[in-house]
Amino acid sequence: MTAGGSHLGTSESQPAAPVKASAPATGRAYLAIIEGFVGALMMFAGSIGTGWIANGSPMIRQPVVIALRTEGWGVTVSTVLLTVGAMVLMRSWLRLGQRLAEWGKSSLRSVVIAISAWSLPLLFCVPVFSRDVYAYTGQGRLVQEGQNPYEVGISTLSNWFALGADPAWAENRTPYGPYFLWLARGVVGLTGAQPDVSVLLFRLLAGVGVLLCVIYVPKLAELHGINGARALWIAVANPLFLISFIASAHNDALMVGLAVAGVYFAATRRYIVGILLVTASIGIKPITVLLLPFLGVMWAGPSATWTRKFLMWGATAGLSFGVLLLSGIPYNLGIGWTWAIMDPTPGYTGYSPSGFLGQQVEMLANALGLPGGTLATWLRTGMKWGAIALVLLLMFRGDYSRAVRRMALAFTAVVMLSPIIQPWYILWFLPFLAVTGIRDDWQIRSLYVGVTFFVVFGAQDQLSVWSFVELPIDASTLAFFTALAFTFYLLFLDVHTRKLLIQGKPWDLARRGWQWLMAQRERAVSR
Repeated sequence: MTAGGSHLGTSESQPAAPVKASAPATGRAYLAIIEGFVGALMMFAGSIGTGWIANGSPMIRQPVVIALRTEGWGVTVSTVLLTVGAMVLMRSWLRLGQRLAEWGKSSLRSVVIAISAWSLPLLFCVPVFSRDVYAYTGQGRLVQEGQNPYEVGISTLSNWFALGADPAWAENRTPYGPYFLWLARGVVGLTGAQPDVSVLLFRLLAGVGVLLCVIYVPKLAELHGINGARALWIAVANPLFLISFIASAHNDALMVGLAVAGVYFAATRRYIVGILLVTASIGIKPITVLLLPFLGVMWAGPSATWTRKFLMWGATAGLSFGVLLLSGIPYNLGIGWTWAIMDPTPGYTGYSPSGFLGQQVEMLANALGLPGGTLATWLRTGMKWGAIALVLLLMFRGDYSRAVRRMALAFTAVVMLSPIIQPWYILWFLPFLAVTGIRDDWQIRSLYVGVTFFVVFGAQDQLSVWSFVELPIDASTLAFFTALAFTFYLLFLDVHTRKLLIQGKPWDLARRGWQWLMAQRERAVSR
């Protein structure tokens, strides 16, 4: 018996799509794949003029690069290419899902080819949407020079600014686990901290995480009676995943890949291997520590008493934390990684539910003469503790057959109720939701909205443009309105994608909305 297997099911389980020898839609998948490849190539070209290049990179002295980054026309063209490329990739993902709607036996191959084709140009991009990858090089240098990244920031390094890292990392301690610091030190040892080669190696490490997801997302989905190709399309082929984990080279890719692999092994009763893989994930980035209690639930078994559950929780924690404790001995890293859990980053992002609601409460309270800032802080703190309460509830309550689904919901709660959400944070829990079922209704449309929002947000939020460059329109503004125009096209003008994003023709939608309003008015009058 497997933990969370298809014979047990989940609340979102769906029968696997009927297998067909050949489906016309599957045969046309290559059209979406080619379109996405073109979009990724556009992103590659645009990244040269607006991506993040380290000051110490020799690329910055190349004539073509100089022209694209110092001339107004070069920055403008690069901005448009990067933004339109990202939105073309978005459309390609949507169209691939439409063309593979039958989800027959060849659909998994098509999704894997799409992921490979779309990733290839992004592998050689100048870092876009984030420059955290340059901070990884700095943290690797800290370890190499005998300093502890859990105690000091990269500003202690000589010539640290030439590495290309955001100045925000100057004094910040690293939030990453010991295994990632080992890897970062290895990269620096191989490259001598040369920024461009270091970025490529960190991308390859992220690619290992993507590969693990490609292998184990379909397998884990099949255990839950969910079509593996569809789950892979949702979780890995989406543009936010590929841009964040390939183009931006976030180490979260390796964290997620190890976590998915670990959950798969635990779900197939290889509990020790599963726990060790999740422990490796924690050693990359500690947030996946919240998966451990659910692995303990799987290990305890479907008919476990409370005594056995507590024993298995203790065994799971003891094994994982014991390994991590020993892992702190090399380079004298200790257990410094625990600060990332115990002392989270202060502040909030305005687009997180917690941050947005807090802003509204603060504004309303201030208008009423109440202490708005205090009330907003209480709300955000309450939502954060509410997430912890949900994790505990899902740990202690629920069917054994839904252990992975409960884990997915707990992970989702922790991320979505946190005051700070970065665009790639939703990718932490998305694979676990995908393998346990995302329905073709408001659930998948919510995903479309979230992915589109964060792709648009990233396109205009993280552009590297020198202040002396004269532009007819600010690059971020140009990127924002370009992405907004493309989003409008997807919603209302594209005869294919608008079927996914809104139900019915736009004018029919408006007419039904007007009829509903009139009906509500008539009911109000009749009362």
